[in-house]
Amino acid sequence: MFKKVLVANRGEIALRVIRGCRDLGVATVAVHSEADRTAAFVLLADEAVEIGPAPSAQSYLVIDRIIDAARSTGAEAIHPGYGFLSENQQFARACADNGIVFIGPSPEAMAAMGEKVPARQRMRDSGVPIVPGSDALEDVESAVAAATAVGYPVLIKASAGGGGIGMRVAQDEKELRESLPAAQSTAQRAFGNATVFLERYVDSPRHIEIQVLADTRGNIVHLGERECSIQRRHQKILEEAPSPTIDATTRARMGEAAVTAARAVGYVNAGTVEFIYSNGEFFFLEMNTRLQVEHPVTELVYGVDLVVEQLRIAAGEELQLRQEDLVPRGHAIECRVNAERYAKNFMPSPGQVTGYREPSGPGVRVDSSLAAPGMVSPSYDPMIAKLIVWGPTRELATARMRRALLEYAITGISTNICYHLAILDDPDFISGNYTTHFIEGHPELIAAAEAWEERKQPFLRVLRDPARAAAIAAAIVAVGS
Repeated sequence: MFKKVLVANRGEIALRVIRGCRDLGVATVAVHSEADRTAAFVLLADEAVEIGPAPSAQSYLVIDRIIDAARSTGAEAIHPGYGFLSENQQFARACADNGIVFIGPSPEAMAAMGEKVPARQRMRDSGVPIVPGSDALEDVESAVAAATAVGYPVLIKASAGGGGIGMRVAQDEKELRESLPAAQSTAQRAFGNATVFLERYVDSPRHIEIQVLADTRGNIVHLGERECSIQRRHQKILEEAPSPTIDATTRARMGEAAVTAARAVGYVNAGTVEFIYSNGEFFFLEMNTRLQVEHPVTELVYGVDLVVEQLRIAAGEELQLRQEDLVPRGHAIECRVNAERYAKNFMPSPGQVTGYREPSGPGVRVDSSLAAPGMVSPSYDPMIAKLIVWGPTRELATARMRRALLEYAITGISTNICYHLAILDDPDFISGNYTTHFIEGHPELIAAAEAWEERKQPFLRVLRDPARAAAIAAAIVAVGS
């Protein structure tokens, strides 16, 4: 095992990796921007190195500074977390060139899955089901011909893209001719690559992803599925495991497909194979060659510490997990707690957190960037924390999440905590009958969330004015005596 690992990330994921290292007795180095000098992950690491100003382009995305920090502190390996440089082939190669272990897949595996068109081709050749579609499009006429073969409506997607950026739906040839140039232009601006392709538009889709682990000796296992269909603007906000719609037979088939996908590119370490699921069919979507934000729901259901497994694999250890032993137990749900105004189109709401109280109790876990009141910086993603619960059944897990959200108190900024409470109460969520269109199809959740805000006010007032609360308590005690 490594003696020292540098964590090339920030916030809750940096703290999560530090905890995994500490469980194995591995020393940690945090790199941080000027804005994060007093952040929890910096203070809890064994060492810290400042690498630049607040903007990530001048700090967390500067490869040379991170490599220099690892070399100057004697770190043998770097864990990239998710986002930032986690899927950057140049960064992985820079680590190797400097004799530093990159805790993740090889640059070649990243490249194989990084662009969607060649990845689709590789999956098709390996027998993994893909959504009917096209290869890279040369011009509008080739797009029209491909769409005619696939059948309308079609989805225009960027080959090098992610997060739904530039994605467009064309209902007919007229829309396709109008939308294709705009999609190519967006892809070029966002990814430096204008290549686009078509996929058949899948009606009522669900977003299901499979967690895989692979070691350097050819052993690959999957740890079941995560249901990630509750999204806004193609960004997940609530995930659960197992999926309320996937049975054991389908789970095994999807798991086998995910293992095949990973083996096809010589994948090593933790990764996630994403699928579109609809009407009993599933199709390969893409592979995320890193740890996922929502990995905790898998950890709770399968009893596996994915960060520890990442570290062991990167250190050259053989996987001790066997597929026949990996059986889901109970149910887990994760809510992403974001600094945002849900009633104003989910506009980010960074700023100073004046009061902070995490929930606790049976089955509750909080992975947070905050340990106390502090600043949510406008320079980074607005996610504050991940609230995760486990229960022996989906019904009890939902009840525990509701209880935990009611106890979670953050003052000074706006959050989406009450929006999550509204989701949990929705009949479609309760029944498990939802798709990736859930948020846009339920505008009434805004009013329901505002009702929850009113219900939480007495509890939040105590947090805002603890001195007043203490005075009231003292007065009550005095009257009683």
